[in-house]
Amino acid sequence: MSDDEEYTGEGDPEFIKRQDQKRSDLDDQLKEYITEWRKQRSKEEDELKKLKEKQAKRKVTRAEEEQKMAQRKKEEEERRVREAEEKKQREIEEKRMRLEEAEKKRQAMLQAMKDKDKKGPNFTIAKKDAGLGLSSAAMERNKTKEQLEEEKKISLSFRIKPLAIEGFGEAKLREKAQELWELIVKLETEKYDLEERQKRQDYDLKELKERQKQQLRHKALKKGLDPEALTGKYPPKIQVASKYERRVDTRSYDDKKKLFEGGYNTVYAETLEKTWQERQERFTQRTKSKLPKWFGERPGKKAGEPETPEGEEDAKADEDIVEDDEEVEEEVVEEEDEEAEEDEEEEEEEEEEEEEEEEEEEEEEEEEEEEEE
Repeated sequence: MSDDEEYTGEGDPEFIKRQDQKRSDLDDQLKEYITEWRKQRSKEEDELKKLKEKQAKRKVTRAEEEQKMAQRKKEEEERRVREAEEKKQREIEEKRMRLEEAEKKRQAMLQAMKDKDKKGPNFTIAKKDAGLGLSSAAMERNKTKEQLEEEKKISLSFRIKPLAIEGFGEAKLREKAQELWELIVKLETEKYDLEERQKRQDYDLKELKERQKQQLRHKALKKGLDPEALTGKYPPKIQVASKYERRVDTRSYDDKKKLFEGGYNTVYAETLEKTWQERQERFTQRTKSKLPKWFGERPGKKAGEPETPEGEEDAKADEDIVEDDEEVEEEVVEEEDEEAEEDEEEEEEEEEEEEEEEEEEEEEEEEEEEEEE
């Protein structure tokens, strides 16, 4: 056996024993590891079990708390609804009492008007309430649709009385029906009278507004303003202070007001005329520079024309200037005429638009009246 051969130890009892010992040590170590891992695993499972039990208890507690809270909220909501209902019932009862009193007063007033048997004005101007500064009609207009519906229901509840016809015979039922028929005829008559009175009032109001507009248009024309200047919701603005000059305006209010009553246009025209005159005088008094002398033929000379004598060039230049001035004046006049025609066309278009709007409003009013009928 040479030294180069590797020793495998086959058949050597010592080597086999050492190998068996190593294997047994590894098995023991692996068993210890497995045992330790099982202990750790059991601890983790116990902790996880405890956590799950704790979580389940918390869920049960939270569910009970939520149930109690929901019960409290329900009781609170029921209490709030009950209080709101009680308050609403009290308000309805108070309003019912007020409406009953108002209905009694209205019936007494209608009876008094019938007893007088006189024709009064188509409309009356109601006094304003001292506390709120609003008339009864204005307060009625400011009510919402819900309030009007509620008042209508309450008013009808005590106007329409229940029919007590239990135990009535045929004769009594006929008497009751005749009584109801007479009441219906009476109410329809009153309704027709009120509708006709309302139509007359609307017509009178429309006529009064149109008269007022005509008066305001004449007033505006007298002051030199636009015809529609005073017919709007607000009066025309008056400039009472200078926006550009840093000085105290010592003019009185009447003086400043007159500037916007047609006098301003006159002042503006006078200023333009004065400026034009000054510039024209300055132009006519200017120093006239002569054209330089040309050597040889003058510019623009045609073949066969005689030579221009001295002095004629200046006269010809003056004539050209005068002709230019006349052309400029004619152009200015034509522009002013065109502007005046454009203004007239715009005014005619505005009048046509206003007439169309008035016709549309009249058609809408007629349609509304037909729908109401």
